[in-house]
Order: sequence, then C-alpha cells, then structure tokens
Amino acid sequence: MKCVKVESYEQLNQAFDIRLKVFVEEQGVPRELEMDEYDDSPIACNHFILLKDDKAIATGRWKEYEPEIAKMQRIAVLKPFRGLGAGKFLLEGMEKDARSQGYKASLLDAQCTAEHFYSKLGYNTESDEPFLDANIPHVRMRKML
Repeated sequence: MKCVKVESYEQLNQAFDIRLKVFVEEQGVPRELEMDEYDDSPIACNHFILLKDDKAIATGRWKEYEPEIAKMQRIAVLKPFRGLGAGKFLLEGMEKDARSQGYKASLLDAQCTAEHFYSKLGYNTESDEPFLDANIPHVRMRKML
C-alpha cells in the first residue's frame, strides 16, 4: 500500500468516489453535507488517497484546526479493504505529513463505531458525551504527534 498526497483533480476525484460510496451510499449522509469548500481543488486541503495495486482504496484529508493542531477528516476505506490495516496506514501517512509541516497534535471527530479503532492508534477521547454530525454519533479525539 502507498499513501499519496493528492496533487491532481484526477486523484481528487478518486478520493471523492470513495467518500461518496462510504459516506453517502453506505451511511446515508446527504451529499451536500459531505462535500464542502475544502473539496474545491487539490490544494484547498491536504487530501490523501491510499493506493493498493494502483487502485485508490481509502481516502482522508487534514486541515489546520488551530496553530499547531491538525484536524483529520473524511477518513474512509472501501468496504472490501476494511480490517486489513488500510485505515491505519492512511492515517499514519496523514499524521506524518502534518508533523512534517510543524503540527504538534492531531484532532478528529470519530464516528462512535470507530472510536476503538482510533484509540488503538493513540487517540484519546475528549468528548464527555457523543454528539451528532450528519445525524451520526461522534466523539472528539486527540493525539500528540
């Protein structure tokens, strides 16, 4: 597997295809909530795709949340590739990129069903109570980079 920073619209569209399949089709998130101004171009955010045999199988993005704090977002793995380490590999690549740009911590809003996954990767839950995002329960989590 290879974690690749998105540099072209072709790669960005591969990321969108994954997000639409996972979030919109599987989870029922309205398309208008899934796509935002950080999706306007490859440089509007730090977008990544994970390639396996030159096929995009996972995606995510990160942006500055506060000085020195990166917010990981839109992390999605295609169903046939879940449980194989793809999400971990992708997130580690995104964290490495943020760290190389001087970020000291990583923040994310995890779906409650993924809280254990992120905990295993060193994230600590900060939320006292779950909150809804796109009508899906989430918790805020943080990790020092």
